[in-house]
Amino acid sequence: MGVSLPPSLSPSSIASFKECPLAFKFSYVQRLPEPPSPWTSKGTLVHKALELLMCRPAAERTLPNALVDLESATTALATDADFTDLVMTDEEWAAFHADAARLVERYFELEDPTTVTPIGLELKLQAQLGDVRVRGIIDRLDLDADGELVVTDYKTGSVPGERFEAKSLAGVHMYALLCEQMLGRRPARVQLYYLKKPEAIIATPTEQSINGVSKRTTALWSAIAGAAKRDDFRPNPGRLCDFCTFKPYCPAHGGDPAEAMELKGPGTMISPGLPLATAS
Repeated sequence: MGVSLPPSLSPSSIASFKECPLAFKFSYVQRLPEPPSPWTSKGTLVHKALELLMCRPAAERTLPNALVDLESATTALATDADFTDLVMTDEEWAAFHADAARLVERYFELEDPTTVTPIGLELKLQAQLGDVRVRGIIDRLDLDADGELVVTDYKTGSVPGERFEAKSLAGVHMYALLCEQMLGRRPARVQLYYLKKPEAIIATPTEQSINGVSKRTTALWSAIAGAAKRDDFRPNPGRLCDFCTFKPYCPAHGGDPAEAMELKGPGTMISPGLPLATAS
């Protein structure tokens, strides 16, 4: 018996299926909750701080104000589950906030925010590609000095090696496709800002790259549809397994995928049926 398809694809879900089809099923088909992690929550916090910074008039986008915005973001997210459900010691929390401040500071080594003209922040876009709906949230959409569109995506993790650089750019090329579909204009460039190092990876979208993203996405959707029809989402053990919420339920590590439903909480597990008594 098959399973339902997810309603849409995003850069993160596409990356998930490529990395491990079983983890994709857990996250995007069964939609099982995952506990927050310090690194993802830190990314959320830094993204929010930079969003607040870009809401300021250009002349006010200074480092001191950015650190004020980081404090405001911390307050705004204090009751969010990504933070209330984090379990850390006082020392770990202090290191968490110090690292977030360093990431905000390093952003200023990548560009002068007073020269940026943002026209969209946390901008939600979606488009239809054949049978699949694709969606994404752009961290920042700008106009450059020539009036051209620029897509900027902040990253708080490590800079990928040359081998994985194209893979990292795949997501922003998807954003370029969404801009072209929804806004009728192809961005002049897409850029990834890795705040940890800091380092920028910049690419120029072309008709060839946009068509490539479209073809790869529709082909991937066909693969997902086939896996859903057969309910055949196989694990792909690799370097990220130790960071995966679903590792205890993965058959590659001795787990039972059916037991992952317990992540939804009490009352969601399907108990085996009782045998019917034979009539005498």
